[in-house]
Amino acid sequence: MVDNTKKGNDIFVSEYDEYLFTQGNHYEIYKKLGAHKTVVDGIEGVYFAVWAPNARYVNVTGSFNNWDIFSHNMNRLSVSGIFELFIPGVQENDLYKYVITTKDNRKIYKADPFANYSEMRPGNASRVTDLNGFKWTDKTWQSEKEKKDWNKEPIAIYECHIGSWMKHPAQREEDSFYNYRLFADRIVDYLKEMKYTHVELMGIAEYPFDGSWGYQVTGYYAPTSRYGTPKDFMYLVNKLHENKIGVILDWVPAHFPRDEFGLSEFDGTCLYEHPDKRKGEHPDWGTKIFNYEKTEVVNFLIANAMYWVKEFHVDGLRVDAVASMLYLDYGKKDGQWVANKYGENKNLEAIQFFRHLNSIIPKRFPGTLMIAEESTAWPGVTKTPEEDGLGFTFKWNMGWMHDFCDYMKLDPIFRKNNHYKMTFAMSYNNAENYILSLSHDEVVHLKCSMLNKMPGFTVDKFANLRTGYTYMFTHSGKKLLFMGQDFAQECEWSEARELEWHCLSDPLHAGMKNYVKKLLEIYHKYPCLYEIDNDWAGFEWIEADDLNNSTYSYFRKASNGKNNVLVVLNMTPMERKDFRVGVPKKKKYKLLLNSSAEEFGGNGAVIPKEISAQKVESNGKEYSISFDLPAYGAVLFTF
Repeated sequence: MVDNTKKGNDIFVSEYDEYLFTQGNHYEIYKKLGAHKTVVDGIEGVYFAVWAPNARYVNVTGSFNNWDIFSHNMNRLSVSGIFELFIPGVQENDLYKYVITTKDNRKIYKADPFANYSEMRPGNASRVTDLNGFKWTDKTWQSEKEKKDWNKEPIAIYECHIGSWMKHPAQREEDSFYNYRLFADRIVDYLKEMKYTHVELMGIAEYPFDGSWGYQVTGYYAPTSRYGTPKDFMYLVNKLHENKIGVILDWVPAHFPRDEFGLSEFDGTCLYEHPDKRKGEHPDWGTKIFNYEKTEVVNFLIANAMYWVKEFHVDGLRVDAVASMLYLDYGKKDGQWVANKYGENKNLEAIQFFRHLNSIIPKRFPGTLMIAEESTAWPGVTKTPEEDGLGFTFKWNMGWMHDFCDYMKLDPIFRKNNHYKMTFAMSYNNAENYILSLSHDEVVHLKCSMLNKMPGFTVDKFANLRTGYTYMFTHSGKKLLFMGQDFAQECEWSEARELEWHCLSDPLHAGMKNYVKKLLEIYHKYPCLYEIDNDWAGFEWIEADDLNNSTYSYFRKASNGKNNVLVVLNMTPMERKDFRVGVPKKKKYKLLLNSSAEEFGGNGAVIPKEISAQKVESNGKEYSISFDLPAYGAVLFTF
């Protein structure tokens, strides 16, 4: 056995590394733990290091030693409970696992928590790889990103699941999805055509079960091998950056699955999860909850967030299930949870975790988006830690999403009694920095596709959805659409099949795609639609209370007062002849968009390209304009 007690090699774990790790502040611990190719005394091999403080012994087994569980016994470091071993001759792509002998002499086989690459499922061994050597060409993107105030920038996110976006045209069987490199070349063309600013990728950190969509993570430091190698994933990110498209990853620090090869009872004890089941398990989800009271676990997670940003150049993390972390009683009944020291249901350690995470990320990586999927009214999600907030850049506006979906699926005759659902979000709009999200969660589990949520005949469904999307893209808040929604896919989404691209041969679906593309073009072109998203200075209702007719009118205001946008929506199948709406100025109002235009699949209703304001009082305004407002119509003017 090679003597690897020498610490001259900077990959080896030092006493200082151990100290930082136990304090929870080793933000690059992933460079020490895991499997790293190196040279010791002129001999090439791999240095293995794993945290397993309660193990009796730890051995490395793998394809390089014929899976012998006894030949490579690791050395225990005294301070941290880390085991280490340099093994000569181990090569790139070799498979391995740790064999942990527990205190009660059980032998358990574990994948490496810090592995950068994994065996293709259904296998679950870790795989040796080297992250060094990729040539990044996104320096311009990175430097420009650091200077941006994202609250004042247009953000239009395309949420995407790689495996079901599109199957390889030469192969249609299971697993014939594009790899990272082929996907990069195809998705870039689509995102540029549609003018999305970012893509949010589901299921990148390694996971065993396709049906979990990547939210049951077993390899937090490994891009899933379903689509290729870590360097293939780097190629994808780099390609997107070269084309000025940001990359956001879904990130899951709330829980992890019980799979025997994963983090669960890693060294024979509850190492990563809380040992008290009332704090360490989600009864409804059947998953384990990270122990945020343990510094090494917090270090594992914060270093992981920084790993994706630094090593893979990702531009943001959308943090999944934040509410489940903040509330000790989330999804639990009496007797299934434990109150904090003040007798409350707030998870004090999770709060501190978020504040730590969201204070260090912007310092180390300016311009990085930290986005919370937080489904309650928890205060200060996007306020800074110094303001007693959680420090996120943005929060998904789940309240807006629920109200919007509930309203849009109603038969128009019932909409007047639910009119407030489309106005309520503005009453709390300045509470946080919001993203309006229509995500994958809204088009699964019998919730219907966005198109089939809409009432009426087929043409009505499309007209409803065009008007609904207009409301979304002109309302305060950044935007997120899940793939397939922008061309009105008919079926619910499934990870097992590709999107219904064939729909685009139908004029109604093609018209919807063109309509969303037009909305995105307008969104980019008019700063009033994005530069003041969290203040009434950027939004004004003209008529918010026309419940009997189910119409809405408002305008978005630019900081310089120029090129504002007037929005008028009709949520019923009744055309409103000579519809009059108050306007703020005596000007000419130029038509920007008519959702009923034939090019979008509409009925061809005509609206004048320019309308001059008349001195006729309406909606409390001295001036007004009038036009025939189409059934299920959305009309935009600029002034």
